Amino acid sequence: MNAVFKIFLSMSFSGGLLIVSLLLGKRFLKNKISRQWQYYIWIAVVLRLLLPFGPEVSLLGKTYQAVGQAVTQTAFSPRQQPSVNTLEGVLAPAAGLEPDIKTANSTAEDGEAVRLFRDIGALLINHAGFIWLAAALGLLIRKITIYQGFIRYITAGLTPVSDTEILDRLSIAAEQAGVKKPVELCVNPLIASPLLIGFFRPCIILPNADIPEKNFQYIVLHEMTHYKRRDVFYKWLVQTAVCLHWFNPLVHLMSREITKDCEFSCDEAVLMKTGYGGAQDYGKTLLDAMVAAGQYRENPGAVTLSENKQLLKERLGAIMNFKQKTAAVKFLTGALTLCMVFGAAFIGVYPAAAAGQTAGSPPVLDQSGKDTHPVQETDTDSDRYSFMAERYYKAGSLPLFQTAFLKLDEEEQCEWLDRIYTDRQLLFFGAAVTLLDDDCAQIQHLAETIYADGDIVYFSNLTAHMSEDTLEAWLDRALEDDKWTFQSVLFNALDRGDDFDEQKEKEEKEWEEAQAAEYGPVGVTIDGKNYYYKGQLVNIFLDIRQPNQSFYTLNMNPKGTVNIKIVRNKNNEITGVAYMTEAEVTELFGDCEDDLSAQ
Repeated sequence: MNAVFKIFLSMSFSGGLLIVSLLLGKRFLKNKISRQWQYYIWIAVVLRLLLPFGPEVSLLGKTYQAVGQAVTQTAFSPRQQPSVNTLEGVLAPAAGLEPDIKTANSTAEDGEAVRLFRDIGALLINHAGFIWLAAALGLLIRKITIYQGFIRYITAGLTPVSDTEILDRLSIAAEQAGVKKPVELCVNPLIASPLLIGFFRPCIILPNADIPEKNFQYIVLHEMTHYKRRDVFYKWLVQTAVCLHWFNPLVHLMSREITKDCEFSCDEAVLMKTGYGGAQDYGKTLLDAMVAAGQYRENPGAVTLSENKQLLKERLGAIMNFKQKTAAVKFLTGALTLCMVFGAAFIGVYPAAAAGQTAGSPPVLDQSGKDTHPVQETDTDSDRYSFMAERYYKAGSLPLFQTAFLKLDEEEQCEWLDRIYTDRQLLFFGAAVTLLDDDCAQIQHLAETIYADGDIVYFSNLTAHMSEDTLEAWLDRALEDDKWTFQSVLFNALDRGDDFDEQKEKEEKEWEEAQAAEYGPVGVTIDGKNYYYKGQLVNIFLDIRQPNQSFYTLNMNPKGTVNIKIVRNKNNEITGVAYMTEAEVTELFGDCEDDLSAQ
């Protein structure tokens, strides 16, 4: 998880550089280049924030590599200890001994505090990926929930427009905007301004239907433009980036800028269709929409005609200053687009291969920072990595253990897997098995051991690393051994859950038939889940198998009138039926209560 988090950190950093570049560029070129370009160029930044891909050689990759090597050398280099004159230490005056002891105790206490903070910091770093993902999912769920509440509120008060004259005007505006798909038109007096909702079934919602024809044309054309450009999808793409990069304030700033640019660019697109002469009327339409605002304000998942007063003021200024862009400006925007795209590629991200491994093989240090296993000339790589695996396993450092485990040979990996399985360390077990090839010797060795132990939890971890032929072979073996739990796991691994249900139903039917044949001679009959003895419905039915009494059948039916038990000999053969005494019933359910309380 931390490897993925590293990649997203690099994506957030590179995206942040692009955001700063765009904001600075817009400050100087805001009124000189197309508003639509200013809106759509953000897509390059959003994709940089969402796609964990980049060229193998990039600025960020080189930077991370250099920083990682420097940190590794600093963090894992043996600390220099001051030279100590042993003779002077032995001959030190006795009068100075007590202060030295106090100083040593104080130093030890300080060392404990430092180690405590270091351990807490290491814990947070090791789980940083999970913290990031949990926060991102929580934020995304919250946004979706708010949007769903917004939609429910809006749709609850909708009234479809049925006036044919208004609908005709809607069709004309749709044709002018180039929208061929039918768009619904409704009224809700509680909304703040006209808006568009719906991904696949678009609906334009007006505060009221009593709108002058000219205003109606501009309003509908504005919302139709939003729909044609798929601005709702664009907004949710941005919201996804905000959730994933919730820790980056620049991403939140980008989201606000995109919201503003969305309206500016839509205004520009409308004026390009209606012509510059309609700028004043279009601006008046925006003012009228703000005056007629209802109660419910904007939502991040919808596109509206008028967001707020400050934005409206800026939009009106842009509308009045609107003019067609020259060929030189168009050439400039094209050049800037190429610069942004190549800039995003040049900055790049932290390489995935580098994120999944540690930089080099750091030495194992003790609490004082001293290397506990300095490299000796006689040490082999296997010895070194074995010691590292031992150290990291005891410390509970899963990522570092994986790095060391991957360097071990096949025999040592088998020994480690046996140890992890014996220690019941499921997290380490899953992490180690993930590093192995499918159907390798280690997997086969583990499968035999775990199958013999009947441990279905650990066996299910192995099925993800078995080929289809191997899974089929194990399924045949489980069927032959009549192990239902293993059959279930293997059927699911082969994506044949229905076959397991059929197999289970068949075996249950065979079992019921075998029971009926076995109990019939002593006067016990079975009808579904009901047991009868000599024509009487049985209340409690008990059949304990011999000789170790580890398997029994217990059936209860409150409507029954008799309590019976099956009598078997040492060879597990039925010899008769006996009525259960009240003491036997009390003893039976007393044992059952004890078993339940123990669980």
